[in-house]
Amino acid sequence: MTMTKKNLILILMVIIITIIPLIVVKNSEFGGADGAAEEMITEIQPNYEPWFNSIWEPPGGETESLLFALQAAIGTGIIAYYFGYQKGKKQTR
Repeated sequence: MTMTKKNLILILMVIIITIIPLIVVKNSEFGGADGAAEEMITEIQPNYEPWFNSIWEPPGGETESLLFALQAAIGTGIIAYYFGYQKGKKQTR
């Protein structure tokens, strides 16, 4: 199996793993640390007002989680590319 086929299979698996929870778990809220922190602050100090509000609110919790995962995947891809590039550069010397 060529390297291109392996990479395409891995990319397809990542896409499937990302989409399956959105399809299987209907009407759910995937909460994060921000929501938990907000609940805890409200519980401790009910009169607390945030310093600022978000510029854009995603339409649902699933979208927010998907965007966060996409951001993490892009960052990981950039870091992995850099290390791979450095290793390739070192091997060609």
